[in-house]
Amino acid sequence: MNQSEFHRQPDTPAPTSTHAASHASAHASAHPLAEPPASLSQTFSGELNGLLPAGSSEAALNPARMPAIPRSPSFDDTFNLAREGYGFLSQRFRSMDSPIFRTRLMLRDVICLTGPDAARLIYDDDRLTRVGAMPQMVLRLIGGKGSVQQLDGAAHRHRKAMFVRMLVEDRTGIDRLVAIFRRNFIERVPDWIRWGAVPLGAELDLILIRTALAWTHAPIDADEIDRDDALLAALAEQAGHFGRRRLTLSLGLALGLPGWRSALERRLKTAFRQIRRGRQAPLPGTPMAMIAGYLDPKGRPLSPTVAAGELINLLGPIASLGRYILFAAVELERHPEWREILRVPDDRLLTDFAEEVRRSVPFYPFVGAVARTGFDWNGHQIRCGQWLLFDLYGTCHDEAHFHNAGEFRPLRELRHGPDDYSFVAQGAGSVKDGHRCPGEEATLSIIKEGVRLLTTAIDYDMPREQDMSVSLADMPCRPKDGVVISGVRWQETAAG
Repeated sequence: MNQSEFHRQPDTPAPTSTHAASHASAHASAHPLAEPPASLSQTFSGELNGLLPAGSSEAALNPARMPAIPRSPSFDDTFNLAREGYGFLSQRFRSMDSPIFRTRLMLRDVICLTGPDAARLIYDDDRLTRVGAMPQMVLRLIGGKGSVQQLDGAAHRHRKAMFVRMLVEDRTGIDRLVAIFRRNFIERVPDWIRWGAVPLGAELDLILIRTALAWTHAPIDADEIDRDDALLAALAEQAGHFGRRRLTLSLGLALGLPGWRSALERRLKTAFRQIRRGRQAPLPGTPMAMIAGYLDPKGRPLSPTVAAGELINLLGPIASLGRYILFAAVELERHPEWREILRVPDDRLLTDFAEEVRRSVPFYPFVGAVARTGFDWNGHQIRCGQWLLFDLYGTCHDEAHFHNAGEFRPLRELRHGPDDYSFVAQGAGSVKDGHRCPGEEATLSIIKEGVRLLTTAIDYDMPREQDMSVSLADMPCRPKDGVVISGVRWQETAAG
């Protein structure tokens, strides 16, 4: 289809009405494992359409008229969260007709929030801290003791500046990351052509794990990582997971059982010790060298344990990006006109498509913060030490800011700026001064390259008998059968 046939439509909010809300609520009752709808984004958002309260993102409600914070009727909602997944928060915002409610998770009192006003509070307010904002069992998986996620204030800004240099300021480094990804992808294509049927999800995991190791210059031989690539894939799967697998993994960590993260961590700690002793020299300018050479505000280097944890902070997220590309492949199948559109090089349209993937597909569901002092917010009293939980996924599916939020619409022309508190797929606010993820540009670049490869480097078929439904109870989630492609062949115009 010719690109001129597409007309960009402003992404203006649809007028709300009682009828529209009831219709959305009825649509939301569809089970996520039912027959897949016209687009995966409808599968993701079908449960959420109508779940957000009308005007939830307009926290400009008159504070003087604000009622007390509603409370969930359950004594503790931990298992409800594990069972409901991404829809847990939005379901309660809707049932309580409020953009804020209170409950307990893991027996801990928590205030849950949604919408741009809440995003501004969580990401930009100096009265909040990330310290203590997530359970230690989760931090042990995604960061490790002493990692940047557990720092605050000046110490956090100083450590984060290292990641900002790697992932934001060093455009050459991001270009190198994309080039490594492309090379690893292209190297797998001959095998795919021979196989016939290709498990795309598993292949993307392997490609991105190898990409992460090569880009960071981690001292692990890519040809001998069979055990470690399973470990990294497990890290990518488990981070943010609150289902039965999360409880099992957390128990293992609590009991000090070997394996999982510890096997990789031990190898990396040894490598950093060797660097400290002058027995190894990392390649200058690589993330491995930057972490090894980092000095804290007092001029002290990171301990080998903390350095290993920060390197894993780069490896795990990169390894997890295959999920975005997997969902992009499904949307290309649901919307074949976009496969044709993106065959013609157009970076603006490619960015539109990739950003809509980031908005619409489930990734990390929420983020936490803790009040370092008591204060009043929108007429509500927040006490010192109060745990807060912000709904990332629900905010990105808020009808007040994304018209027909349940539809996959690349022509929204989404671009995330520092003043945007509605498109919060990877956080909000300032990258340098706040807690917004510094890996956002790298993530977008990898998604764009993945879509570019799927539309311009290879052709393939997607067998219809596979199950591409998604369960929102899994956090993070992916299509049930992992997506299988077949009949892979080079495009005639591809340069190999």
